[in-house]
Amino acid sequence: MPFLKIEKLTKCFPGSNGTGDLCVFRDVHFYIENGEFVTMVGHSGCGKTTLLNIIAGFEAATEGGIILDGKEVTDPGLDRMVVFQNFSLMPWMTAYENIRIAVRAAYPQWDRQHIDEYVRQYIDMVGLTGAGHKRPAALSGGMRQRVGLARAFAVQPKVLLLDEPFAQIDALTRGTIQEELIRMWMATRNTVFMVTHDVDEAILLSDRIALMTNGPNARLAELVEVKIPRPRSREAIIDDPEYTRIRRYVIHFLVERSKKIQEQGGMGDKALTGSGELADGKSIQLQGGN
Repeated sequence: MPFLKIEKLTKCFPGSNGTGDLCVFRDVHFYIENGEFVTMVGHSGCGKTTLLNIIAGFEAATEGGIILDGKEVTDPGLDRMVVFQNFSLMPWMTAYENIRIAVRAAYPQWDRQHIDEYVRQYIDMVGLTGAGHKRPAALSGGMRQRVGLARAFAVQPKVLLLDEPFAQIDALTRGTIQEELIRMWMATRNTVFMVTHDVDEAILLSDRIALMTNGPNARLAELVEVKIPRPRSREAIIDDPEYTRIRRYVIHFLVERSKKIQEQGGMGDKALTGSGELADGKSIQLQGGN
């Protein structure tokens, strides 16, 4: 049984002026295996963040549901930690305290010393040694997001949810933190679901990339496997022919095919089933020349 299953998910909001419901996405159906890193890419308005919020338990689906490790998700929980793009740190707390409050909630049986050693371990892991006493206002954007990542990883959730976590960070810092994220994920093998607009980021980080059609009434079009060997670095993958093929394929989808598939009711030239999965039940593996 899949570790995390997104089961025929539909999300609608009441329309304005009594014009009927507006559905952001319909019938989204896919799974994520334990330890897998899956990224969702699509245009603004296709419901990426809304879907992530439903997995987190912050919002309820109109139809369908989320099954995590054999149990239905109905509310937020420490088994699903979210890293937001706006950092979401307690401004009156230090970096250390922001991580500690989550660790105390996750491990209430631990004594003070155990918690202290554990928190400092994760502060060091994200490269913030010596900065644990600083409040968010005294930290750069990159450092704040490192605190958010440390807090999320420290809880050791079943699923780590990343909502465009590097969107507000400058390009050079973003690359550094992306590689730190890869290192932490390789060490912990957390299951990760991430949404992003950045195609290069998706290829660098992901095992599979989920492609959404345009919204409203967006649908899951395809799941593209990223077969580039790990460990990966930005410098190494740009010379990999597989990177070039995947990048060209995803950008072509976003520029042209996503709108066409949406207009056709979600049925593209890759033959989706009615549930939004590929007809053969597998992800697409790109071949040379695609």
